Amino acid sequence: MDNWLALVIGNSRSHWAWFQEHTLITAWDSPHLATTVNQHQLPSEVLTAQLSTIDTNNIPIYMASVVSSQTALWQRYQNIRQITLQDIPLSNLYPTLGVDRALAVWGAGETYGYPCLVIDGGTALTITGLDEKKSLVGGAILPGIRTQLQSLYKATAALPEITLPQSLPTRWANNTPGAIASGVIYSVISGVQSFIDDWQATYPHSAIIITGGDREFLASYLRSQDQIAIDSNLIFQGISLLI
Repeated sequence: MDNWLALVIGNSRSHWAWFQEHTLITAWDSPHLATTVNQHQLPSEVLTAQLSTIDTNNIPIYMASVVSSQTALWQRYQNIRQITLQDIPLSNLYPTLGVDRALAVWGAGETYGYPCLVIDGGTALTITGLDEKKSLVGGAILPGIRTQLQSLYKATAALPEITLPQSLPTRWANNTPGAIASGVIYSVISGVQSFIDDWQATYPHSAIIITGGDREFLASYLRSQDQIAIDSNLIFQGISLLI
Protein backbone atom coordinates (compact mmCIF):
# COMPACT_ATOMS: atom_id res chain seq x y z
CA MET A 1 0.00 0.00 0.00
CA ASP A 2 1.71 3.17 -1.23
CA ASN A 3 -0.42 5.99 0.19
CA TRP A 4 -2.76 5.87 3.15
CA LEU A 5 -4.07 8.16 5.86
CA ALA A 6 -4.24 7.83 9.62
CA LEU A 7 -7.15 9.61 11.29
CA VAL A 8 -7.40 10.10 15.05
CA ILE A 9 -10.63 11.79 16.13
CA GLY A 10 -10.01 13.51 19.45
CA ASN A 11 -12.32 15.39 21.78
CA SER A 12 -11.74 18.79 20.20
CA ARG A 13 -10.55 18.14 16.63
CA SER A 14 -9.35 15.51 14.20
CA HIS A 15 -5.68 14.62 13.75
CA TRP A 16 -4.37 13.36 10.39
CA ALA A 17 -1.20 11.84 9.01
CA TRP A 18 -0.29 10.94 5.44
CA PHE A 19 1.91 7.87 5.07
CA GLN A 20 3.70 6.35 2.12
CA GLU A 21 4.00 2.75 3.23
CA HIS A 22 5.48 3.20 6.75
CA THR A 23 7.00 6.65 6.20
CA LEU A 24 5.10 9.57 7.69
CA ILE A 25 5.05 12.37 5.12
CA THR A 26 3.10 15.05 6.97
CA ALA A 27 0.64 15.52 9.83
CA TRP A 28 -2.07 18.13 10.35
CA ASP A 29 -5.31 18.86 12.22
CA SER A 30 -8.83 19.65 11.03
CA PRO A 31 -12.08 20.65 12.75
CA HIS A 32 -14.69 18.04 13.51
CA LEU A 33 -17.03 17.28 10.60
CA ALA A 34 -20.57 18.61 10.40
CA THR A 35 -21.92 16.27 7.71
CA THR A 36 -21.60 12.65 6.58
CA VAL A 37 -18.69 11.70 4.33
CA ASN A 38 -19.60 10.20 0.94
CA GLN A 39 -18.52 6.77 -0.22
CA HIS A 40 -15.31 7.55 -2.10
CA GLN A 41 -14.29 11.19 -1.71
CA LEU A 42 -12.84 12.99 1.29
CA PRO A 43 -14.33 16.37 2.31
CA SER A 44 -12.12 19.21 1.06
CA GLU A 45 -12.01 20.80 4.52
CA VAL A 46 -10.02 17.90 5.99
CA LEU A 47 -7.31 17.87 3.31
CA THR A 48 -3.91 19.51 3.51
CA ALA A 49 -2.23 21.16 0.53
CA GLN A 50 0.50 18.52 0.26
CA LEU A 51 -2.09 15.90 -0.68
CA SER A 52 -2.75 17.70 -3.97
CA THR A 53 0.11 15.68 -5.47
CA ILE A 54 -1.76 12.37 -5.14
CA ASP A 55 -5.18 10.92 -5.92
CA THR A 56 -7.16 10.88 -2.66
CA ASN A 57 -10.31 9.31 -4.08
CA ASN A 58 -11.01 6.18 -2.04
CA ILE A 59 -7.61 6.46 -0.31
CA PRO A 60 -7.31 3.97 2.58
CA ILE A 61 -7.97 5.48 6.01
CA TYR A 62 -7.15 3.86 9.34
CA MET A 63 -9.26 5.56 11.99
CA ALA A 64 -9.15 5.65 15.78
CA SER A 65 -11.89 7.68 17.40
CA VAL A 66 -13.04 8.61 20.89
CA VAL A 67 -16.07 10.61 19.64
CA SER A 68 -18.90 8.31 18.59
CA SER A 69 -20.90 11.05 16.83
CA GLN A 70 -17.89 11.80 14.61
CA THR A 71 -17.24 8.10 14.00
CA ALA A 72 -20.76 7.75 12.63
CA LEU A 73 -20.12 10.39 9.96
CA TRP A 74 -17.42 8.17 8.41
CA GLN A 75 -19.47 4.98 8.13
CA ARG A 76 -20.36 5.46 4.44
CA TYR A 77 -16.73 5.90 3.35
CA GLN A 78 -15.88 2.54 1.84
CA ASN A 79 -12.13 2.36 2.29
CA ILE A 80 -11.94 2.90 6.03
CA ARG A 81 -10.89 0.63 8.85
CA GLN A 82 -11.76 1.49 12.43
CA ILE A 83 -9.09 0.54 14.97
CA THR A 84 -10.28 -0.82 18.31
CA LEU A 85 -8.58 -1.92 21.53
CA GLN A 86 -8.70 -5.51 20.32
CA ASP A 87 -6.27 -4.62 17.51
CA ILE A 88 -3.54 -3.43 19.88
CA PRO A 89 -1.19 -6.16 21.17
CA LEU A 90 -0.91 -5.01 24.77
CA SER A 91 -2.11 -6.90 27.84
CA ASN A 92 -4.24 -5.88 30.80
CA LEU A 93 -6.19 -3.25 28.82
CA TYR A 94 -9.55 -2.45 30.41
CA PRO A 95 -12.63 -2.18 28.16
CA THR A 96 -13.19 1.57 28.52
CA LEU A 97 -9.57 2.59 27.94
CA GLY A 98 -9.42 5.14 25.15
CA VAL A 99 -8.05 3.66 21.95
CA ASP A 100 -6.00 6.84 21.48
CA ARG A 101 -4.24 6.25 24.81
CA ALA A 102 -3.53 2.63 23.95
CA LEU A 103 -2.14 3.52 20.51
CA ALA A 104 0.04 6.29 21.93
CA VAL A 105 1.60 4.17 24.68
CA TRP A 106 2.12 1.26 22.27
CA GLY A 107 3.76 3.58 19.75
CA ALA A 108 5.93 4.93 22.57
CA GLY A 109 7.00 1.49 23.76
CA GLU A 110 7.88 0.28 20.27
CA THR A 111 9.82 3.48 19.55
CA TYR A 112 11.53 4.23 22.87
CA GLY A 113 11.45 0.84 24.59
CA TYR A 114 9.65 -0.72 27.54
CA PRO A 115 8.74 0.14 30.23
CA CYS A 116 7.40 3.54 29.20
CA LEU A 117 5.26 6.34 30.55
CA VAL A 118 3.24 8.59 28.23
CA ILE A 119 1.89 11.99 29.26
CA ASP A 120 -0.62 13.27 26.70
CA GLY A 121 -1.41 16.97 27.04
CA GLY A 122 -4.67 17.40 25.18
CA THR A 123 -8.21 18.48 26.05
CA ALA A 124 -7.88 15.84 28.73
CA LEU A 125 -4.42 15.30 30.18
CA THR A 126 -3.76 11.57 30.44
CA ILE A 127 -0.92 9.61 32.03
CA THR A 128 -0.43 6.00 30.93
CA GLY A 129 2.24 3.47 31.86
CA LEU A 130 3.34 0.11 30.44
CA ASP A 131 5.74 -2.28 32.12
CA GLU A 132 8.56 -4.22 30.49
CA LYS A 133 6.14 -7.02 29.51
CA LYS A 134 3.93 -4.65 27.47
CA SER A 135 1.24 -4.81 30.14
CA LEU A 136 -0.78 -1.79 31.19
CA VAL A 137 0.17 -0.74 34.71
CA GLY A 138 -2.45 2.02 34.79
CA GLY A 139 -2.71 5.76 34.64
CA ALA A 140 -4.79 8.84 35.30
CA ILE A 141 -7.03 11.38 33.57
CA LEU A 142 -7.50 15.02 34.48
CA PRO A 143 -8.66 18.16 32.66
CA GLY A 144 -5.96 19.53 30.35
CA ILE A 145 -4.29 22.84 31.11
CA ARG A 146 -6.25 24.78 28.47
CA THR A 147 -9.47 23.05 29.55
CA GLN A 148 -8.94 24.26 33.11
CA LEU A 149 -8.18 27.80 31.95
CA GLN A 150 -11.27 27.81 29.74
CA SER A 151 -13.48 26.47 32.53
CA LEU A 152 -12.57 29.40 34.77
CA TYR A 153 -13.23 31.89 31.98
CA LYS A 154 -16.58 30.36 30.99
CA ALA A 155 -17.89 29.58 34.47
CA THR A 156 -17.17 32.93 36.13
CA ALA A 157 -18.34 36.49 35.51
CA ALA A 158 -15.11 38.38 36.10
CA LEU A 159 -12.13 36.12 35.42
CA PRO A 160 -10.42 36.80 32.07
CA GLU A 161 -9.44 34.38 29.33
CA ILE A 162 -5.67 33.86 29.30
CA THR A 163 -3.18 32.06 27.10
CA LEU A 164 -0.50 29.66 28.25
CA PRO A 165 2.79 31.38 29.08
CA GLN A 166 5.87 30.12 27.26
CA SER A 167 7.76 29.58 30.52
CA LEU A 168 6.78 28.71 34.06
CA PRO A 169 4.95 31.73 35.56
CA THR A 170 5.62 33.41 38.88
CA ARG A 171 4.11 31.30 41.64
CA TRP A 172 3.07 34.26 43.84
CA ALA A 173 1.22 36.41 41.32
CA ASN A 174 0.07 39.97 42.00
CA ASN A 175 -2.49 40.28 39.19
CA THR A 176 -5.50 38.22 38.15
CA PRO A 177 -4.19 36.71 34.89
CA GLY A 178 -0.96 35.76 36.65
CA ALA A 179 -2.89 34.22 39.56
CA ILE A 180 -4.93 32.09 37.16
CA ALA A 181 -1.79 30.93 35.34
CA SER A 182 -0.05 30.18 38.63
CA GLY A 183 -2.96 28.28 40.16
CA VAL A 184 -3.67 26.09 37.16
CA ILE A 185 -0.13 25.45 35.95
CA TYR A 186 1.52 24.79 39.32
CA SER A 187 -1.33 22.49 40.36
CA VAL A 188 -1.15 20.51 37.12
CA ILE A 189 2.63 20.31 37.04
CA SER A 190 2.89 19.30 40.68
CA GLY A 191 0.45 16.48 40.04
CA VAL A 192 2.17 15.32 36.85
CA GLN A 193 5.59 15.47 38.49
CA SER A 194 4.36 13.36 41.40
CA PHE A 195 3.21 10.69 38.93
CA ILE A 196 6.62 10.80 37.23
CA ASP A 197 8.43 10.49 40.56
CA ASP A 198 6.27 7.57 41.64
CA TRP A 199 6.73 5.83 38.28
CA GLN A 200 10.50 6.24 38.38
CA ALA A 201 10.62 4.77 41.87
CA THR A 202 9.38 1.49 40.36
CA TYR A 203 10.77 1.84 36.83
CA PRO A 204 13.94 3.93 37.19
CA HIS A 205 15.10 3.31 33.62
CA SER A 206 11.75 3.86 31.95
CA ALA A 207 11.29 6.06 28.91
CA ILE A 208 9.06 9.08 29.57
CA ILE A 209 7.41 10.74 26.59
CA ILE A 210 5.16 13.80 26.34
CA THR A 211 2.75 14.11 23.43
CA GLY A 212 -0.43 16.04 22.60
CA GLY A 213 -1.15 19.64 21.69
CA ASP A 214 0.31 21.12 24.90
CA ARG A 215 3.43 18.92 24.87
CA GLU A 216 5.92 21.79 24.48
CA PHE A 217 4.39 23.77 27.34
CA LEU A 218 4.26 20.77 29.66
CA ALA A 219 7.85 19.84 28.92
CA SER A 220 9.07 23.37 29.56
CA TYR A 221 7.24 23.53 32.91
CA LEU A 222 8.47 20.21 34.33
CA ARG A 223 11.67 20.06 36.36
CA SER A 224 12.79 16.70 34.92
CA GLN A 225 13.10 17.98 31.35
CA ASP A 226 16.36 16.19 30.60
CA GLN A 227 14.69 12.81 31.22
CA ILE A 228 11.72 13.41 28.92
CA ALA A 229 11.27 12.97 25.17
CA ILE A 230 8.77 15.05 23.21
CA ASP A 231 6.98 13.32 20.35
CA SER A 232 3.88 14.58 18.55
CA ASN A 233 3.35 11.43 16.49
CA LEU A 234 3.06 8.59 19.01
CA ILE A 235 -0.51 7.69 18.04
CA PHE A 236 0.37 7.70 14.34
CA GLN A 237 3.37 5.47 15.07
CA GLY A 238 1.01 3.11 16.84
CA ILE A 239 -1.36 3.03 13.87
CA SER A 240 1.53 2.47 11.46
CA LEU A 241 2.50 -0.65 13.41
CA LEU A 242 -0.87 -2.17 12.51
CA ILE A 243 -0.50 -1.71 8.76
